[in-house]
Amino acid sequence: MALLGTVGVAALLPARGAAADVADAGATGAVALLFFLYGARLSAREALDGLRHWRLHLTVLGCTFLLFPLLGLAARGLVPTLLTPPLYAGLLFLCLVPSTVQSSIAFTSIARGNVPAAICAGSFSSLAGIAVTPLLAAALLGADAGGFSPGSLAEIVVQLLLPFLLGQVLRRWIAAFLGRHKKVLGLVDRGSILLVVYAAFSAGMAAGIWHQVSLPRLGALLLVEAVLLALMLLASWYGAGRLGFDRADRIAIQFAGSKKSLAAGLPMASVLFGAQASLAVLPLMLFHQMQLMVCAALARHRARDADRDADRDRDRDRDRGSVPAPAVPQRAPGHVAEVSPAPQHPAARAR
Repeated sequence: MALLGTVGVAALLPARGAAADVADAGATGAVALLFFLYGARLSAREALDGLRHWRLHLTVLGCTFLLFPLLGLAARGLVPTLLTPPLYAGLLFLCLVPSTVQSSIAFTSIARGNVPAAICAGSFSSLAGIAVTPLLAAALLGADAGGFSPGSLAEIVVQLLLPFLLGQVLRRWIAAFLGRHKKVLGLVDRGSILLVVYAAFSAGMAAGIWHQVSLPRLGALLLVEAVLLALMLLASWYGAGRLGFDRADRIAIQFAGSKKSLAAGLPMASVLFGAQASLAVLPLMLFHQMQLMVCAALARHRARDADRDADRDRDRDRDRGSVPAPAVPQRAPGHVAEVSPAPQHPAARAR
């Protein structure tokens, strides 16, 4: 709702002139702050401990940075019948963004999956995305992403990589402070993202973004993204099964390998696309909302399946462990059983 409200504010009250310069400067600072916090929160020790499950992490990275981009390239055939070239560029950029961390963990936990694996998989994906996403954007989007000039390289290093590395360096001193103020920092995260959205859509209003996207095109984009999400959910679930992962690992792979991070994608788009960022982030924003709603329902479905499996296992164990009728002790041939005398009343014993 806050994202939609921010888009509405940018449509009604876009930043222009000096206000636009202030909004752009604020968005640049917000991007640097976001990646500084990413670096400060990511524990290198936890990431190294997670390497023990390297097959799972490679599977998630393959879904995020290989299968997603291949599906995005296949969608090029939908231009111009369903998608306009700018919307397709945004859709392809969506396919290059790293996976989420928080929502992957939350949905994996609800579905009774491997939560530690989801934590490490999301962290690895976010870390790899700092380098892999801009490189893939330069290779697959080319001029649509502003190319890969020395200027754009410098912007990526200054706004993304250096703040992240600084956060990693300072983590040992500020990690405890960040842990004590999670709620406040959560508001900082969301506020930074909203500022980036406002700056991008203000620039889009100046460029006439809503004249470039009609309602039928918007409906077609939603349909394409629904198919994309369905394909990734199916491929990650059944592909992990074919690779021999158990149920808990398959859940982690499905939720970490099928989602895209709005928090990481928006700042990257503002750096890579510049003035065209408003159209570039529109597919990502729509996909983000869709994946949350669909994966929430899917996580509850997986949890119900887990409960039914647990009940079935308990019933089977109870049936196997039922107490048989007591066996009659075997006597040797000719053995006479001893019979205890019946208890007598004390008066009878006295007589």
